[in-house]
Amino acid sequence: MNREELFEKKPLIKLHDKLFPCPASAAMELIGGKWKSVILTHLIDGEKRYNELRKEMPTITERTLSLQLKQLEVDGLVSRKVFTKKPPLKVVYSLTKFGNTVIPVLQTIIEWGITAAIAKGEFIEQEK
Repeated sequence: MNREELFEKKPLIKLHDKLFPCPASAAMELIGGKWKSVILTHLIDGEKRYNELRKEMPTITERTLSLQLKQLEVDGLVSRKVFTKKPPLKVVYSLTKFGNTVIPVLQTIIEWGITAAIAKGEFIEQEK
């Protein structure tokens, strides 16, 4: 079925053994929630170690970060590479080829977030 037929026929989408009525709801299954898109955004610039991600997102719990990274890996958006040649064990996370396809969406969300912050909030500089 091509994209034009998808919009005409509006079939249900099966993902994770769940049925979704539209592509937007299927997409949100993969990147929705409070943390998935945030994690993906932090991986846009390249691979990061777990602790680097924790430092960049200080309000996420270790358990939540771990669970979300595992789910993003299962969904094929994030790659986890383990290097064990010499101690200490090194694990890095990066976007997969499929994960890179969401970058334009994330960049649009970031731009809209800036617009929303200007219109509805404020920017507060952090102390170092």
